[in-house]
Amino acid sequence: MTYLAERLPDFPWDRLAPFGDVARAHRDGIVDLSVGTPVDSVPEVIAQALASATNSPGYPLTAGTPQLRDAMAAWASRVLGANLTAAEVMPTIGSKELVALLPTLLGLTSSDVIAIPEIAYPTYDVGARVTNSRIVRADSVEQWAADRPALVWLNSPSNPTGRVLSIEQMRETVEWARANGSIVVSDECYFSLGWTTTPVSVLDPRVCGTSHDRVLAVHSLSKRSNLAGYRVGMLMGDQSLIAPVLEARKHLGLIPPGPIQQAAIVAMADDDHVDVQRERYRARRALLAPALEGAGFTIDLSDAGLYLWCTRGESSWDSVRWLADRGILVAPGEFYGAAGARHVRVALTATDERIAAAVGRLG
Repeated sequence: MTYLAERLPDFPWDRLAPFGDVARAHRDGIVDLSVGTPVDSVPEVIAQALASATNSPGYPLTAGTPQLRDAMAAWASRVLGANLTAAEVMPTIGSKELVALLPTLLGLTSSDVIAIPEIAYPTYDVGARVTNSRIVRADSVEQWAADRPALVWLNSPSNPTGRVLSIEQMRETVEWARANGSIVVSDECYFSLGWTTTPVSVLDPRVCGTSHDRVLAVHSLSKRSNLAGYRVGMLMGDQSLIAPVLEARKHLGLIPPGPIQQAAIVAMADDDHVDVQRERYRARRALLAPALEGAGFTIDLSDAGLYLWCTRGESSWDSVRWLADRGILVAPGEFYGAAGARHVRVALTATDERIAAAVGRLG
């Protein structure tokens, strides 16, 4: 018997733990900028919606309540510019489980190829390993077309780099996929956090036309609404792909809790709290970016999202050590692929006080 864990890489964050110990030894404590987990409070309007729905004794619907699906479709229309029906959306238990399980739920096997970005969120790799599919790391049609991948992952805005794909880049991928019977899945979890460039969804008619054929998008409320602890994600797009994924999830019991579904309805209907949170991150970015540059780092890409993608032209682990010695913990770019081996990912997810502390130490 072979355990699934034997197919998976070592959990990368375990390698960062010793540097966390170094950073925690700083006389003023650690500034942890390594993980993109929200630190600000859940908006009160959402917390109240959750509290009002706690009397929820029955099993919730895997597909989500009709009200939730309608809220998702309305949100997609308002925010993404996508015209979706309630049958073209479904809730997930956060987005990470979906990314990890989607190749399995779509029926991919060891005979299939999955294309992921050259520098990428590690869970794309994990999902491919679960199905024993062959992985191709590439960023354009020209690079992976000869491998004829069954599934192509896009990530815009990117984790970790903050890169935003253009309409033309996304449209080219969609057109190739439709011509070759492949599926395009775009991870757009940082969509609401555009800084120097405005992100565009793969479901935007300028990308996919009037049809969602062969196209899916993944979204999350974790970052825009500080709901990482609630685990609220969404899969949207081609109904002929959504339906079998939903059917499999029913059998597997992958059901978002009822009170969480009610809170999600309120979260998607309210844009004010998103604007407030976005301004918090903008202000933290405006302080941290020049401080890193003043300390000798170059910031590449980083047009959107929660991270600054930085390099000093050295091994990412050397940069991790240099920052840890100053009580600042960041993620080595190597975690995201060999092409990131000379960068570090610096998260904006710390309180204003801790960001100010990091700025002072860098100065």
